[in-house]
Amino acid sequence: MQENASEQSNMNARDWVQVLAKYREPSTLRSSFELGVSLVPFVVLWVLACWVAQYSYLGAFLISALNGLFLLRLFCIQHDCGHGSFYGNRTVSDWIGRAIGVVTLTPYDVWRRTHSIHHSHAGDLDHRGIGDVMTLTVEEYHQRTPFGRWLYRAYRHPLVMFGLGPTYLFILQNRLPLGLMQQGRKYWISAMGTNVAAGLILATIIYFGGVQALFLVFLPTTLIAASIGVWLFYVQHQFEATQWDPHPEWQLHDAALHGSSHYDLPPILRWFTANIGIHHVHHLYSRIPFYRLTEVLRDHGELVEISRMTIWESLKCASLDLWDEKSRRLVSFSAVRNPGL
Repeated sequence: MQENASEQSNMNARDWVQVLAKYREPSTLRSSFELGVSLVPFVVLWVLACWVAQYSYLGAFLISALNGLFLLRLFCIQHDCGHGSFYGNRTVSDWIGRAIGVVTLTPYDVWRRTHSIHHSHAGDLDHRGIGDVMTLTVEEYHQRTPFGRWLYRAYRHPLVMFGLGPTYLFILQNRLPLGLMQQGRKYWISAMGTNVAAGLILATIIYFGGVQALFLVFLPTTLIAASIGVWLFYVQHQFEATQWDPHPEWQLHDAALHGSSHYDLPPILRWFTANIGIHHVHHLYSRIPFYRLTEVLRDHGELVEISRMTIWESLKCASLDLWDEKSRRLVSFSAVRNPGL
């Protein structure tokens, strides 16, 4: 046992792929259970919030805020479907993902493609722009015009990144297959089909619950889930010691393991986020179902501390804005203005 532990401690990122392969098989029963305990409460709370809205605006809002966590979990299940890790049958996974995409306002086939690009190029400085958070290097920032630097600073501001940004992304941007506009009708069908289905559901909600259901139920649930989801995606790759390299030096497995964080959340939040915080393992082997990621950490404790951060430690990530190629760290705007800081 000690010999095996010593061997694993000296393994590189590529070696871990073979070790993690044994965790890739999903359980149809477990996946169905996870879907049920996420979807049923979501629907029940949605109906309850619409009913309560007739009597108490505050009560409806609070129920909707709670339901945002279940919507977030459904998005995480959609995420697993996109990787083909939720059910062994790819067709079943895809259609469940498409159905969930209606309530998450995320066209499944469009998102699946852009997210695949993200996984294929995460940490590659020469392949940025699709499926990721826009990040400039210090040199690129200085090369911009004053107005260009102002736009980037505005984009990276927490109120935009985690407030206006998620609203724009899920309410507006997802309505078109941006980034894939010229890549075939499949993505247009995905986007327009999701729009039509979501519109019918929204019309039904307004018909039975009134306009207050739109503002007190639909929007709070959607936007709270969206903001938390964007924050999670942000801290999974935007932390000080993340890893970025120009393409000639970039290595997929190293970038996956060391350029993704282990966001060590309390158990209740780990449940609602479907273990997505174990992101370094997920990026290294994306076919592992989310409910088996904890098995990986249990069996291989040496993976626990790699890029690990707590909620408190993650808060400082919001002030990191630029990749410094010299120090190989994400740094703040203030550090660029004051190199001695």
